This record gives sequence, structure tokens and C-alpha cells, in this order.
Amino acid sequence: MSAVSEQDLVLLRRAIALSHSAREHGNRPFGAVLADASGHILAEGENTQVTDQDCTGHAETNLLRQMDKSLSLDMLAQCTLYASTEPCPMCAGAVFWSGVGRLVYALSSDRLYKTQGESPYQLPLSAEAVLRHGKRPVEVIGPVLEEEALKAFSDFFLVGKSAQS
Repeated sequence: MSAVSEQDLVLLRRAIALSHSAREHGNRPFGAVLADASGHILAEGENTQVTDQDCTGHAETNLLRQMDKSLSLDMLAQCTLYASTEPCPMCAGAVFWSGVGRLVYALSSDRLYKTQGESPYQLPLSAEAVLRHGKRPVEVIGPVLEEEALKAFSDFFLVGKSAQS
């Protein structure tokens, strides 16, 4: 795993802040940021599954849908996607198909699933495993700042379970 820079930490914390924003907006707490090599933010996204009633409304897919379509594949290969939580297999595939060259995430899906408890809505396949199968390399770094990212889920699963009871 390559070194994580101060710039990486700042941008990852922005993704974590977006996860809190998603929760405040009534969605599951996930956030994502796309930045160029100099750290300039090109796009941001948060989860909108509940408010948009869209099962594909994950932070990463929302970000990739609204990013600047004029970005060339050469430019995207130099970009990093920062995610508050390890992207699911669908989002990892979207990262691959977008052309983004680097992924940095905070909370691992393993840790998320352990915190959440058993659920039929778990697809335990790491982003790295998905991306490793692509013919174009995507650097994957994570987990980084897991404890900070986990705070967005503080009592989230208990609240959801109470509402279902």
C-alpha cells in the first residue's frame, strides 16, 4: 500500500463529512469526493438511496454521474476517488469503468458489516478484489481513518432496527 499524504487525509475527511450530511438528509451515511492530482475537488457525492428512492443512489455512483463529462480518460487516470466507506462491488465497478486511477477509503466493508450485524443486504466482496480483476490498474488504499468514519454510523443501525420493530 502506498503512503497516505496529508492531502489524502483532508480529502478523506471531506468524504466523511459528506457521510454525515447524507445521514442528516435522511439517507444512509456514505460520502465520496473526486479530486485531481493536485487535490482540487472535481465532484462530491452523498448517498441518496432513501430520498431518491433509488437503490443505485450510492455516494460513489452519484458522484460519478455528476462529474464533469469533459474530463479525459488521461485526466481521470490521475484522479483519486475518496470514499467514507469501502465501495460496494457495484461502486467499485463504477470506479473502474469511469477511468479513475486511485481509490482511498476510510471504513472497511468488513468493519461496517460487523457493526451492522447480519443482514440479507450484504455483498462481502472487497473493492480491491473487484478492481483486481480489471485489465486497467486502479490503486486501492484503505482502510484509513476507520474510527472517524464509523462515527457517522453511531447508533444508526439501532435507530433503523427500532423503526422496523
